[in-house]
Amino acid sequence: MCQILCTICVRKNSKGIKNKNFRKFLNTTLVDYTIVQAKKIEFFDKIVLSTDANKNHIKKINKVDFIINRPKKLSNDFVSKIDVIKHAHLISEKKFNKKFDIIVDLDVTSPLREIKDIKKSINFFLKKKNFYNLITGTLAKKNPFFNQAIIKNKRVYPVIKSKVKRRQAVNSVFDLNAAIYIWRRKYLLNCKSVFMKKTMFYRMSNFKSIDIDNKLDFKIVEFLLKNK
Repeated sequence: MCQILCTICVRKNSKGIKNKNFRKFLNTTLVDYTIVQAKKIEFFDKIVLSTDANKNHIKKINKVDFIINRPKKLSNDFVSKIDVIKHAHLISEKKFNKKFDIIVDLDVTSPLREIKDIKKSINFFLKKKNFYNLITGTLAKKNPFFNQAIIKNKRVYPVIKSKVKRRQAVNSVFDLNAAIYIWRRKYLLNCKSVFMKKTMFYRMSNFKSIDIDNKLDFKIVEFLLKNK
């Protein structure tokens, strides 16, 4: 039987908002909001939290199967999320003395993600057994083929040179929203990027794809959930 591990990875510090993951959000915190979501998913055999948070924060967190004390080398601004998930996965296998076939990561800064999105993406992935991993995203509002620019040496250039004059004439571009990541075990252990040879894509709405990165995002998402 397929064993599925759910990882939730949070740091105690954040640049946009101080203690973003642990500050009051609605009647809970961003961490607990995601833990409650994860507990409603019947697919998960274990739910683990990887964090460098202090004891005062940890003791207030909703109960999970295991809390991993994330080392300092995986807690700075330059560490890849993939490396953190790999670490949580391997530590969890050692803790529970079992191999997990599928690893699902839920990002706490995407609380507009719904239970049905998690379930649908897992079902979608399980049915396509020849795929390595799954990422989620939404249709981008801007397109590098048409209306995005870079500034170099005080001059403005298009991101991608194109003769296309209408946005409708170029290929659709999607923003990754980091809401849900899914891997098969052996591909997670060897991957260096979420873009692999056989990566699946689960599309979500713009509404559900707001990622909390600053104070304005925080207030917007709170307002949307209060008035949902």
